[in-house]
Amino acid sequence: MDSQRNSRQNDHIFVYITAAGIEEAERISKALIQERLVACTNIIDDMSALFWWDGEVQSEKEVILVAKTRSDAFERLSGRVKELHSYECPCIIGMPIVMGNPDYLAWIDEEVRPDTTR
Repeated sequence: MDSQRNSRQNDHIFVYITAAGIEEAERISKALIQERLVACTNIIDDMSALFWWDGEVQSEKEVILVAKTRSDAFERLSGRVKELHSYECPCIIGMPIVMGNPDYLAWIDEEVRPDTTR
């Protein structure tokens, strides 16, 4: 039973997304939730990002968006973020959830509908 529980939990992921500002992060979050691609998001404001772009080191303020979803929703979620995002190459990274509150993970399963059309 524990191996089934662990296997099932591996179907859940965090998706780490950065955005240019709080308005963009909220707009993306609302779309992903309304389209049932994620169960919920957390938005963390005022992060400093340093990165190589256009031949030099860049420094920007960004916002972190953390989404909780299922791995089978990642492809559609990623495509949708790219459509909505202001960046040419947005950060969209999925990471497995290896353990978690079974009730919370079941809630994610109930809320996420990756095959639902918009």
